[in-house]
Amino acid sequence: MKKTIHAKGTEIAIISKNNEDDYISLTDIAKYKNKDDAFIVINNWMRLRDTIEFLGLWESLSNPDFKPIEFDRLRQESGYNAFTLSPQKWIKATNAIGIISKSGRYGGTYAHKDIAFEFASWISAEFKLYVIKVPMFEI
Repeated sequence: MKKTIHAKGTEIAIISKNNEDDYISLTDIAKYKNKDDAFIVINNWMRLRDTIEFLGLWESLSNPDFKPIEFDRLRQESGYNAFTLSPQKWIKATNAIGIISKSGRYGGTYAHKDIAFEFASWISAEFKLYVIKVPMFEI
C-alpha cells in the first residue's frame, strides 16, 4: 500500500511492508536537497562512517540474517576518500532489510522510518521535523 505525505512542499511516498512497518522514500526526501540528482545525495550520506554505524546497529537490532562481518569490512573502508556505497551495495553485502532499493524509472530507495528520519535529519533538522510532524489526516 502506497501513501504520500507533504513536508515543506515536498511530496514523500510511504509504503507499508508486511502490514507493519512504514518505509519512507529516501529518494523523495533527497529531492528536497537536490531535485535532479537525489541518488547522489543518498550515496553521499551512505558513505559516511556515522551512517554506516547507524545502519549496522539498526540491522543488528532488527535483522537476524544481518551479516556482521561484511558490515565490519564496510565500516573499516568508510574512512577512505575513495570509498563509495550505494543502497544496492549495502543491501547485497550485508543482507540488509532496513533499506529497499530498486533501479529504473519507477524505482527508488525506501528506508524503514527509523532510518528515514535519520536521513532527513542529515538533510536538515528543520526538514526532519516537518517529516515527523505531518498530521495523520494528510497520510
